Amino acid sequence: METKRFKKNDSGFICAGCGKEVSPLGYTSRNHCPHCLSSLHVDVNPGDRANECRGLMEAIAVDVSPKKGFVITHRCTKCSFVGKNKAADDDDMSLLIKLTNAYNRK
Repeated sequence: METKRFKKNDSGFICAGCGKEVSPLGYTSRNHCPHCLSSLHVDVNPGDRANECRGLMEAIAVDVSPKKGFVITHRCTKCSFVGKNKAADDDDMSLLIKLTNAYNRK
């Protein structure tokens, strides 16, 4: 039997990028700050908090997916890992659009 790779972990936190308080989402795991879109490199599988890196993940680009909506690309400032995460309903729309436009100009 296969084990689930996704573990719901919807706790609030203080953002390591901008210092603002971030509340739980309520409908899925909170992955990044809605104010600055930063994240931490803490998961091996979504929600498991098993990664030892703990580096700051900066939002570097945003794609628009017909199925998922805005998808944020993060790069770890410590180990250079690149990962993607779906935007949350409360994310700063102006930042999402700015990163989408920056991505599309390349």
